[in-house]
Amino acid sequence: MKTKLLFLTLTALCTGALFAADAPKVGAPAPVFSLPDANGKTHSLGQYKGKYVVLEWFNPGCPFVQKHYKSDNMQALQKQFTGKGVAWLTIDSSAPGAQGYLTAEEGKKQMSEWSMGSTALLLDPEGKVGHEYHANNTPHMVVVNPEGKVIYEGAIDSTPSINPDDIKSSTNYVKVALEESMAGKPVSTAQTKAYGCSVKYAH
Repeated sequence: MKTKLLFLTLTALCTGALFAADAPKVGAPAPVFSLPDANGKTHSLGQYKGKYVVLEWFNPGCPFVQKHYKSDNMQALQKQFTGKGVAWLTIDSSAPGAQGYLTAEEGKKQMSEWSMGSTALLLDPEGKVGHEYHANNTPHMVVVNPEGKVIYEGAIDSTPSINPDDIKSSTNYVKVALEESMAGKPVSTAQTKAYGCSVKYAH
């Protein structure tokens, strides 16, 4: 029994290490992709070269996502930075039939109901882009600089809870990364562990 437990533990550790090694590294080029939005328009990462890009993994049924949207924290952040020329791409990688999956029509309705301020809501039902970025949670955040390199990857903020009251006392890593980089400074916290619901990928 002890041998079996040890084997399972080592397997889990090794798998985790391999998984981490495959995730986009800070300072490395962000994996290129192309996805349709809820309006049927295709967006590619390459078309935003020369701009900062935020990638936000999204599931409207996840309480961790609801924490940031029902408090208007996410919308305020989206509008603040899209107003400065940042492209904000919200990505739904939930598989058909799974929690958070949205058809194009449902995606348009969701954007309207929550007054989302992202540049586009991209639909990734096969999970291809989510897997490329090793997005495990919603929300999972990635910031890409105008040269196409990852400058931040991980959690949206420093408090892994579903309580909106925690937002004010938390450090918003995405906001800090964008502000620092836009001011010509190095990003002080470039990688953290994302928290939230698991991304509901197809099995």
